[in-house]
Amino acid sequence: MNSPFKSGAASSRDPFAAYVCDEAALEVLRPVAVEMGWQPEKCNKGGLRNAVQALSITASPAILLVDLSESGDPLNDINALAEVCEPGTVVIAMGQVNDVRLYRDLVSSGIHDYLLKPLSAGQLRDALTAAQSVFSAPKHADGDGERPHVATAVVGTRGGVGASTLVTSMAWLFATQHERSTALLDLDVHFGTGALSLDLEPGRGLTDAIENPSRIDGLFIERAMIRANDKLALMSAEAPINSPLMTDGTAFMQLEEEFRHAFDMTVIDLPRNMLINFPHLLTEVNVVTLVTELTLASARDTIRILSWLKTNAPGATPMIVCNKVQAGGSEISKADFETSIERKINFMIPYDQKAAVNAAKLGQTFAEANKNSKATVAIESIANAIVGAGDDDGASLQESSKSKSLLGSFDLKAMLGSKKRKEEPAEPAE
Repeated sequence: MNSPFKSGAASSRDPFAAYVCDEAALEVLRPVAVEMGWQPEKCNKGGLRNAVQALSITASPAILLVDLSESGDPLNDINALAEVCEPGTVVIAMGQVNDVRLYRDLVSSGIHDYLLKPLSAGQLRDALTAAQSVFSAPKHADGDGERPHVATAVVGTRGGVGASTLVTSMAWLFATQHERSTALLDLDVHFGTGALSLDLEPGRGLTDAIENPSRIDGLFIERAMIRANDKLALMSAEAPINSPLMTDGTAFMQLEEEFRHAFDMTVIDLPRNMLINFPHLLTEVNVVTLVTELTLASARDTIRILSWLKTNAPGATPMIVCNKVQAGGSEISKADFETSIERKINFMIPYDQKAAVNAAKLGQTFAEANKNSKATVAIESIANAIVGAGDDDGASLQESSKSKSLLGSFDLKAMLGSKKRKEEPAEPAE
């Protein structure tokens, strides 16, 4: 259902108005309205029907709070409200009925949120703040055919290779250097560090999406995402570690779809277990950025993931990024690694422990905190390549991935076996 609540802009209308049935709710609301910078006189006595009567002869406000407590048919009355509201009005409803089906129906009809009475000041403050953010959330320019949406999923071959560090840095670069509206989706639901790296609270956006996929639409995206700056927004979670992830992945697919409409870029921090459990997440991804290290374990898992991608995500272009590279300190050589995976490494990021510590202390992404670091220069090149992948369908990345090693065939299994034999203690001589 297309609702007039969801489109348009706030323009020069009154910023806020409320129509509330009882004095108890008004007593809670008025101080919060004053705190938000609104006139307490805009908190009117009377419910939804009073709102319909008043707005039929006056301009609707940017944010409208209506009480459904005296409404016998809330959905029908909401439709009547929609007829007198101008496009762009963000409507928050409140009521006494604690019914999930009613909540979903109201959200589907275009209501921004539904609050259960009795109200608390904190509950109201959060809802009204979220409603305000709708007007400053990033929008995708209508009719802009020159800038196709580009999505990249970043996958670490092993834990600790620095995939999440690369995710936040690239998202920051897309938003600042490339001036692209960017959505960062951290799918490490229990242990994600996307918000932490940006010095933000993760919020409940991703948790709400997983629990209620039917709520996901453009308005939900605008309300649920946490903004790092004007062009970068984050969706993540810190789910309790005693709560297993219960989802079939529908919510993630819907989030990706809404991101394509609302942003220029999508960056997904995709843990390996999520990659395997929800292969359909890569259906619309342009580039899979595979972060690895020059180790035997990473070489083995790079081979396995590349094979998996070939079968499960043939439309995505793999990009190999080798992180934490130390001169003379690698477990295996770059040449041997490339021969084992039968393709070139696209980018090498030098190891810089001091820069990583500096970023953590500042509460900034690695790229933002260390703009002159050689590692940041490498990350900037990666970001440039991904932005360009939207223009050439990944052709340049595919070309740079072709193996040109002069070492001939390299048997990774044999090398693993050789290493194991070297580490085993020699048998005592008889």
